[in-house]
Amino acid sequence: MTITHKHIKEIFEYDGSQINPSWAFQEFEIYGSSIITWIGPVNITPDNLKDFADVGLEIKSNLMVNFICEFFDQQPPNMRVAYLRQRLLVMIFREILTEYGVESKREGDDIFVENRKLSISIASVSLSSSKIHFALNIEDKGTPNDVETIGLYDIKVNNKQVFTEKNLTELIDKTVNRFIDELETIENDISKTKVL
Repeated sequence: MTITHKHIKEIFEYDGSQINPSWAFQEFEIYGSSIITWIGPVNITPDNLKDFADVGLEIKSNLMVNFICEFFDQQPPNMRVAYLRQRLLVMIFREILTEYGVESKREGDDIFVENRKLSISIASVSLSSSKIHFALNIEDKGTPNDVETIGLYDIKVNNKQVFTEKNLTELIDKTVNRFIDELETIENDISKTKVL
């Protein structure tokens, strides 16, 4: 499976509509499976909520790193595989945090640092593809009052700020490249494994 990664430098809001099928093709003319990343605010409108458990909740932040993944390799798309890939992405990011010396914990698809919520995520399927949205707070600003949150720029190790504007793109690229490599390695392992 070939996966195209495109990082958009323009700042724009994630409102939940970007998880609709073929968004990358409609907006950026990217064919096939893709991962689109960008930095921007998040304010998910009620009509775009995909998780029944989130109905009535505010999902917002002034600035987040957004990942939108879309895969066309399974027809029909499989919701279980979409969620397994989502968890894989979350665990890869946690692994990278550890490499930066950051302690974190995972609860399902949520990552916490210092017991404060760093990420949001959802997975779903359409008739033709599976989709994942994964996003990380950059700063602890504009998030719901009833949730203790933290941003990447708020994280310190030994009193030193770990993430800044200078290494944010590196963090994004490292996460995407490792995720793509993991998915491609799985495909290669499938292709060379003798069935029982």
